[in-house]
Amino acid sequence: MWLVIEHLEPKLSEWLYIEYSSSAKIAGEDLLISNVRRAADYRRLAKIARVERKSALEIFREEEMVLLDPLARKSLSPEDLEGRSLILIGGILGNDPPLGRTRELLSKKLPRALKRNIGRHQFAIDGAVYVARQISLGKRLEEIPVQVGLEIQIEPGYSNILPYAFPLAGGKPLISEDLIDYLRKH
Repeated sequence: MWLVIEHLEPKLSEWLYIEYSSSAKIAGEDLLISNVRRAADYRRLAKIARVERKSALEIFREEEMVLLDPLARKSLSPEDLEGRSLILIGGILGNDPPLGRTRELLSKKLPRALKRNIGRHQFAIDGAVYVARQISLGKRLEEIPVQVGLEIQIEPGYSNILPYAFPLAGGKPLISEDLIDYLRKH
């Protein structure tokens, strides 16, 4: 089962790169980052994952895809993956409140793809990859614990609150240490 991140941001920011790197550690050889048009971004991402300049929409048939869309009516289950070869995840940095960009940028272009959500809350890209991978391995969504909101201590008396959903891995919210370091420096 491929886990495909369709790169949809106009540039590869450091935050986005950190999420892609974390996703690559989670999914390993099963990760593909598609739609990477800029040569410098392609070279940088090729060091951490398989990368394709073409969009996933050009590479794969819609009928093969399960598209993760937070606005989809039904939640992803292991049964949804039978006969499918990939889970497509939007490479989009979240907004609070969400803007529905997955629907605009992917769902509307893929009328025959199976659309599913992974809960009512918005996940970081690497969190979505983690949840999708767990479901592809047979877990049910309700078996994957999630924490909504995460406070990152920046310095004494100052913290940054991330309003997203974080799957719990080993009882701890799944967030890259590199992202925590990035938040503390910026």
